[in-house]
Amino acid sequence: MIDSQEFIVGLDIGTTKICVLVGRKNEHGKIEIVGIGKSDSHGVMRGVVSNIDKTVDAIKKAVKEAEDNSGVEIKNVYVGIAGQHIRSMQHRGQLLRNNAETEITVDEIKKLVQDMRRLAVPAGDRIIDSLPQEFIVDNELGIKDPVGMCGAKVEADFHIITGQVSAIQNIRKCIEKAGLNLVEMFLEPHASSCAVLSEDEKEAGVALVDIGGGTSDIAIFQDGIIRHTCVIPFGGNIITEDIKDGCQVMRAHAELLKVRFGSALEQETQDNQVVSIPGLRGREPREISVRNLSRIIQARMEEMIEMIDAEIMSSSYKHKLIAGIVLTGGGSYMKHLVQLVQFKTGMDARIGLPTEHLASVKVDQLKHPMFSTGVGLILKGIEDYEEKEREQSVISEKRKEEILSQPLPQPEKIEAPVFEMEEEEVKKPRKSFFEGIMKGLKEKFSEEVDENFGGKN
Repeated sequence: MIDSQEFIVGLDIGTTKICVLVGRKNEHGKIEIVGIGKSDSHGVMRGVVSNIDKTVDAIKKAVKEAEDNSGVEIKNVYVGIAGQHIRSMQHRGQLLRNNAETEITVDEIKKLVQDMRRLAVPAGDRIIDSLPQEFIVDNELGIKDPVGMCGAKVEADFHIITGQVSAIQNIRKCIEKAGLNLVEMFLEPHASSCAVLSEDEKEAGVALVDIGGGTSDIAIFQDGIIRHTCVIPFGGNIITEDIKDGCQVMRAHAELLKVRFGSALEQETQDNQVVSIPGLRGREPREISVRNLSRIIQARMEEMIEMIDAEIMSSSYKHKLIAGIVLTGGGSYMKHLVQLVQFKTGMDARIGLPTEHLASVKVDQLKHPMFSTGVGLILKGIEDYEEKEREQSVISEKRKEEILSQPLPQPEKIEAPVFEMEEEEVKKPRKSFFEGIMKGLKEKFSEEVDENFGGKN
């Protein structure tokens, strides 16, 4: 297995599929996808885990496939969250500064963002993310980045996203039971926007519609800022159920009919085109009219588009969305859907594919809108990883500066012990044996001389 530290893993837990993508950022700033794992999801209903054991088995299967494809041991994952329980609200926060003459720092902005996570929310809900929109410094409006400015009061409008605690805990429990570590959780439409939207579209104004299996997520951007998010409790599965009931076929056959022969516009199909469906237990095959199939699909899609258009209208940003609507997600991959959306909403539309930020590695396998959330999770994961690396380096630099700024410890002066020396008596040197004899001879000789001289006198 390859060392997994340089790889980011995105885990998309959807209603119809569970997708695992393993990627990393290359030297050119592009994302290399080195492993893809996919499995059918049987334990998720409308984005919410309904059967933990089935979801854990599906996660393990997708992770095993991604590990076999990439050779990377998967431990840490970034997960997307969506579902009908997701709510959003607007709130304004403020920060009073002690010194208005000093520059606003990044730490102060982070503190303001973190304070928003302590807001009171309805019982049973939890804040998933708090996204700053615009800042106000001393009543100066429309500031996008206040770092480096001076002011006494910093205010900000926040887009607060909340979700049910039970739904969040169930996702966390599934990941832990699958032997994985949840690093961070991101809102799925926000992640998908990183993969399929350009900065120009976000600046001009665009509505991202992620049509999944159980729900359709909407995220509206304008002036480069996320303005509105919501979830519609209808997705591709409801179209499959309509085909199953309308054409009297099995659910698996209804899904194949939708994917291979489905069209969102009835008039674009031929009257005499017929599809044969195998019969059950020796029964005769059934023939399904493609025009009738398209009629069923168009009726349901028109209902969903009307709900999407109503949500965009209620956000009060419809007439400011110059870039129109971008459709993504597995449910958006249907013939003539773009034309139907343009006709019903009066706005420009296109299909968003998650290939803009990808390198050439396995890019052909990812040219499908169903992988938008997975690629977006990798992009958000790389952004989160780099941010934590920067924070760690800043902390290390501060510690280094603190250590260098401290005065060096002075060595302790050690006084040498004073030893009192006893004065030794100065001993007279002993006279040698020969010196004593010579002295004695000299004395005797001098006495004899004195006696001789004394006798003469």
